[in-house]
Amino acid sequence: MTLPLHIFEPRYRQMINRCLARSEPFGVVLIRRGMEVGGYAEPYPIGTYGLISRVEQLHDGRMNIEVIGQERFRVLALHHDEAYLTGTVEKFPLVEAHGPTVARCARRLVHWLGRYLKLLSEVANIPFDRQSLPTSPLALAYLAAIIIQAPLGEKQTLLSCPTMDEMLERECTLYRRELSLIRAMLDSGRFQQNSNFSLN
Repeated sequence: MTLPLHIFEPRYRQMINRCLARSEPFGVVLIRRGMEVGGYAEPYPIGTYGLISRVEQLHDGRMNIEVIGQERFRVLALHHDEAYLTGTVEKFPLVEAHGPTVARCARRLVHWLGRYLKLLSEVANIPFDRQSLPTSPLALAYLAAIIIQAPLGEKQTLLSCPTMDEMLERECTLYRRELSLIRAMLDSGRFQQNSNFSLN
């Protein structure tokens, strides 16, 4: 997915300028422990490469950038020899399986994802065409992970799934739960006032 970022800290300006000069991506990881500002944070071991697709240079050295998520990676070691956190990483591709288990999981996820999006579209009064959902299990798994309005820790669990069938199964469970929560909020009349979700 696309991630817009505003780069203002000197250390991250240095990092982004280095990436731009070398045409390299950088790593995006979720913090597990510690504070990102004012100390060394400990990230989760699985992250995603971010490829810079657009840069808006501001007059004072700050930048607005747009990043597109790429492949997953696993952190093997962290290094503290730069102003920003670096590490030794290796690619961590999702193991794609083909066969009846994946096909069955994908069909179940299409069902739950379709119901979820249909309900949200009704609440937002935006048309939804179920036929627009991807048919590839891999594309479906990634789309479902992007769309689900779940806590970051649960999204990290999805990102860390080693196999596609495990990711699809976890997503089915999450979507069943989220549908129940939305319905409960709608029934209680609290959805409109407290909703944090967006079809975007």
